[in-house]
Amino acid sequence: MMSYQRPEDDSSDQTQPLPGPVPERPTQPPLSATQTIPTQKAQDANAAEQKEQAPRQRRFGMGTLIACTLVAGLIGGGSAAGISAAITAQNSNQVEQQGSSSTGTGIEVNRSEDATVVTQAAAKASPSVVTLSVSSGQSAGSGSGVILDEEGHILTNTHVVTLGGAVADPSISVQTSDGNVYSAEIVGTDPLSDLAVVQINADDLQPIEMGSSSDLNVGDQTIAIGAPLGLSGTVTDGIVSQLDRTISVASSAVPDSQESEGEGGQGGGSEFEFRVPGLQQQSSQGSIYINVIQSDAAINPGNSGGALLDNQGRLIGINVAIASAGSSGTSDSSGNIGVGFAIPVDYAQRIADEIIANGEATHAMLGVQVTPEPAQPQGGEEAESVSGQMSGASSFSAGARVQNVVEGSPAEEAGIQEGDLITGVDGRAVGDASALTATIREYPAGGTAILTVIRDDEEEEIEVTLGDGADQS
Repeated sequence: MMSYQRPEDDSSDQTQPLPGPVPERPTQPPLSATQTIPTQKAQDANAAEQKEQAPRQRRFGMGTLIACTLVAGLIGGGSAAGISAAITAQNSNQVEQQGSSSTGTGIEVNRSEDATVVTQAAAKASPSVVTLSVSSGQSAGSGSGVILDEEGHILTNTHVVTLGGAVADPSISVQTSDGNVYSAEIVGTDPLSDLAVVQINADDLQPIEMGSSSDLNVGDQTIAIGAPLGLSGTVTDGIVSQLDRTISVASSAVPDSQESEGEGGQGGGSEFEFRVPGLQQQSSQGSIYINVIQSDAAINPGNSGGALLDNQGRLIGINVAIASAGSSGTSDSSGNIGVGFAIPVDYAQRIADEIIANGEATHAMLGVQVTPEPAQPQGGEEAESVSGQMSGASSFSAGARVQNVVEGSPAEEAGIQEGDLITGVDGRAVGDASALTATIREYPAGGTAILTVIRDDEEEEIEVTLGDGADQS
């Protein structure tokens, strides 16, 4: 079995010469009459004595790492401590000499003069990212979060603090980047966005700097910080792969009335699942639709609730879900394949502000029933409608077709009609029914939006004052 051993502390072997001319060594003074040169035998004896006195180096094998990981998976929230203890035990003397906490998860910068963009961004934001340990009875799991303010409000995911919807009154501990651990209380949850706020009582907290998701471009650099599999302070990087990607996420925390709340229709976003390390996957009672930032920065179970940053170390998203090549629904073993999703910070900040102020967040309602409109391939024959569907059309969609307008709804008051094809909201493209649902719910109750509508082959814009989704059952 392959094993790993820490290299001996020999800086002369590891140091690389700096570019440029090498300075000459100073000339040694001549030996005095009383100085002698040690014989080779004396040198060997001295080296043997030093080796005997030095502490024996411990080997850290792959079997140890696997064992720690498996145990960590069983105990959920204790995973960070389990693996950290195994790694740092062999170097406890050095840690004590440096005066560092063995459980701290801050970013250490050894060469500030040539630190990369990722290093600088991670070092800036790391003190604002925390690890959550959540438990209730025999259930336990872990996740991540970001510090919002000096009052101790922390933004994370609903599926983290409810253990995937399994518990309503969990015990929550939060570990900050300096290694300190605090008890936390839930301020509020919002299952429709999968966002939640918890609060700790702590001093000298460093709130994360907010960025703007509306300013992002595909190809911009991204940095993820969180606790995948309980490994606190893990940093990965990538790029923005896509913006406004609509996904459908199976959730056991979704409200019972969610399926009948307005804009939902058949088809649309791809189905994904939340995964909490140390927790058996919960059965779903419905799905939520959210528009997300897609990134190829490595995100794994435990990153949920953690930070997605731009190259300035500013928050641009809250990591929420991943696509996995494994079978859906049963295992935590399926990890990153380069397709991760984060809730845009512009949306997340609104939800967090409302939860902090009121204990809950609002979501807008339009008041229509819609289905995805199949796209007509160019150059093909004209598609014919068969039972409300377009025969001969492709599996791609080109908007949300209004099948019904709820009486007295904001849609009816704005003049939306049955048969209208909705293709945009405030300039953002709407590709199908799920995208319309996700986009409308990003607005607060009472917000206004301009819908792009195609009626009788003519495009027009209709302004609508949106209602409160909580009023619809």
